[in-house]
Amino acid sequence: MPSASPSSCPGSESARVPAATFVRCAADGDTAGVGERNVFGSELEPCGTDPVTGFYRNGCCSTGPEDLGSHTICAVVTAEFLAHQRSIGNDLSTPVPEFQFPGLVPGDRWCVTAANWLRAHRDGAAAPVVLASTHERVLEIVPLSALAGYAVDVPADPSALED
Repeated sequence: MPSASPSSCPGSESARVPAATFVRCAADGDTAGVGERNVFGSELEPCGTDPVTGFYRNGCCSTGPEDLGSHTICAVVTAEFLAHQRSIGNDLSTPVPEFQFPGLVPGDRWCVTAANWLRAHRDGAAAPVVLASTHERVLEIVPLSALAGYAVDVPADPSALED
């Protein structure tokens, strides 16, 4: 996780902010910039603000050159997924205040790394995915067909889920 200053990441001064907070997802975490795209090619939607997620702690699965882990999948974490992540050395349940990380509980929406989600998928423990909030760059690592099988948001035109 990045060690960004609170001024560079909206909401990072507190790991949990009101759910009604409006967030616009933008390139490299700059919420004033041009919007990034989701796996459908439309504007990336926020993933979660309670707790504030994203590599840039802006509520979105925005990515950029600093995001070496590709925190691009908006997952709704489950107990099974959290246990799997802990078993592979990625403890998402324990708070880490220095990274504005509150620790997750089942039901939280969190931008997870593409490789770790794919590993959970292969191990039968993948978390549900919010496709509209999942960054298009994930498709460089995870096929849309794998993500679609765990989608909790279904587009008006389901043919958008076809590879």
